[in-house]
Order: sequence, then structure tokens, then C-alpha cells
Amino acid sequence: MLNISNITGYKFVKIVDPYILKDTLLVKALKYSLKGTILISTKGINFSISGANKDIKNYIKFIKLDKRFNDLEVKTTYNEYKPFRKMLVRVKKEIISMGIDDINPSDFTGDKISPLELSKLLDQSNDIVLLDTRNRYEVRLGTFNNSTNLQLDSFRDFPDKIKNLKDLDKDKEIVMFCTGGIRCEKASALMLKSGFSNVKQVDGGILNYFKETGGKHWNGDCFVFDDRVALNTNLQETDYILCFRCREPLNKIDIESVRYKIDEFCPYCYDDVIQRKIK
Repeated sequence: MLNISNITGYKFVKIVDPYILKDTLLVKALKYSLKGTILISTKGINFSISGANKDIKNYIKFIKLDKRFNDLEVKTTYNEYKPFRKMLVRVKKEIISMGIDDINPSDFTGDKISPLELSKLLDQSNDIVLLDTRNRYEVRLGTFNNSTNLQLDSFRDFPDKIKNLKDLDKDKEIVMFCTGGIRCEKASALMLKSGFSNVKQVDGGILNYFKETGGKHWNGDCFVFDDRVALNTNLQETDYILCFRCREPLNKIDIESVRYKIDEFCPYCYDDVIQRKIK
């Protein structure tokens, strides 16, 4: 087994002492030489952390000593290095920003569908809507076959974008998905509030779907928010890198393009960079 564990997880739960929790989690993370990011709000916690396998196991045990998090679900992948550069613990207004204050997934959210259940539904070509809640640059790297892309530049665009689904039957089965599940958890609550009655979310997100099904019915890779950039359906790091300027993920074809110059531009920001130089 590779010696570095990368864990992601979240939970929507009431937290009355976010700053105390911040200090507690940071001290213990530094003790274990962990790297990554933990976001805390009064409505929950969201984290992506990396460290030695034993240290990560001990840190998870420590977090779960808090009764608010004893049922916390964690997704784990492995590699040879820590794909984060420092350890950050922050208190924020939202642990995942959608810009709507009265949506609280701990009160209500869409039902979860397991990866295996979804795979079976897709095997049978069931008439469902697969709704991708990720940003457009993430979708570009990979998504489910025949999924609906909302063309999001940011998750904060989601409330406006679903207004474009006005022709969709509100009783139709909708299965939402994102990288680890947190965006779907919040988005499905908004969908239900907007009148859609049959909204589900993939339990554990895309990464859990890869783990349980090997990525059946998926086309491409999955963007991740760390230095690995993207994982394939075997949960292994791919060859993608990020553009220094615009932070778009780049594959080998992008890097070999005449519109790519290291630390200056890539095919996705080339026109903007050239226009600025002309001015």
C-alpha cells in the first residue's frame, strides 16, 4: 500500500463553537504533520487532508471522539506524497458556497443512492436525469455518459442555472453527482425546495462511485482540488497539470499546443493574455 492517505469528508451539523473547534483541530493536525484544508461554519465541517497512513487514522479517530462527528463518513485515496502544501483550518460563513442562507441540508436533503444502485439503473438504461453539479472545467475532464451539464463557472451559479430546467418534469427522477458529495447534498436541498419531488444524490460522490464500480458508465477522469489535479477511475493520479495563470487543468495535448507557455499562458487563457499585451 502507498504510504500517504488522502481523506475527504464533510457533515452538515450545527456547530456553536466554530472557533474553538478550529483551534482544536489545527493543533492536532499540526501534531500529526498533516496538510490540507478544513472549513468550519455554524452549519458543518468540510475537509480534505493528507498525511502518513497511521497519522490519518489517528486523526480520524480524534475527530470522531466529538459526538457531532462520530458517524462522519470519510473517503480515502492513497499515493506517494502529500498533495497539499500547508495545513489550513478556517471558519467561514458556508462550508460550500451557494449564496443562499436558508438552505440547510441537515434539516432536509435528497435521498442518497449507492454507486452500485446507480450503476444498475444505468445498465438498464432507465429514464433518469443525471445532473452534474460541478464547474465546467471539471466536467471537461470527465462525466457520466449522457449527463446534463449546467455550465457552471462557480457553484454559486447553481441557483440561477436550475431555472433553465423549467421544461423538466418536476416528478422525473433526478440523480445529482459531484466529486465527494457535498455539493449534491446542498444542491439537492435547493432542488426539493424548488419543487422537484424525486431528487437523489450519489452517496460519496464520484470518487466513491469509482471505488465501488470501477467507473462504469463514466467517460474520462475526475478533477480533484489538490496537487494531483485529476484521478482516473482506478483512483490513480493522471498527467494533468494546472495552468499557472488561469488554473485550468491541462492534458498533454494542451501542453504541446503552441498556445501553451509555462508560467505565461495556456490554450484557455491565451487570447486574454495576448489581448492585454496588445493594449
